[in-house]
Amino acid sequence: MNNALSTEKRRGLRLSDLLVTILLSLVIGVVYHFWSSVYDLFKPLFFQADELVYGVWFLAPTLAMLLIRKPGVAILAEVAAAHVEIMFGSEWGIQLVLYSVVQGLAAELIFALLRYRSFRLGTAAFAGAAAALGSLLVDVYYGYVTDYTLWMMLFKYALRIISSAVLAGYLAFALAKALEATGVTQLLRPVTKRDYEALDHD
Repeated sequence: MNNALSTEKRRGLRLSDLLVTILLSLVIGVVYHFWSSVYDLFKPLFFQADELVYGVWFLAPTLAMLLIRKPGVAILAEVAAAHVEIMFGSEWGIQLVLYSVVQGLAAELIFALLRYRSFRLGTAAFAGAAAALGSLLVDVYYGYVTDYTLWMMLFKYALRIISSAVLAGYLAFALAKALEATGVTQLLRPVTKRDYEALDHD
């Protein structure tokens, strides 16, 4: 069974993988759009309090990768989810394309560095944090933080990285584990004993 799973992974993305990734991204893209309302609720609490929930916007690449477990899924999921958000009329408009590419690629790189063999809690958390760092690069590119002092920068992005590790990492892992338990993921790929064991350890 393990050999069969390894062979399947080497074949790359199947049409079913693409369709599931896109479908998942459609759902998360809708969440992205409406999450702005939650994000705004945190703003009055304290300086940069909204960063505490920022990590949800990196959920697509980590969750998709934990479910599909094939190269290219993370970046595809984030780009697709961003396009859904754009279609809903996001205030960020076409800028979301660049954000999604960089954020998805950053998350993808974490799984790639581990040769797409680790899908544990820690890996998901690092992928979420990497996506947050990717968003920092785009923020700098667009000049959104030019007026920030050093302490403001550090505080803002420290909160974002923590939020991303928790929401795009821990939350994504919990959702994937819940789906594994229902057996739904057997429709996506053969689930082995090793897969279940991986979900029981960080």
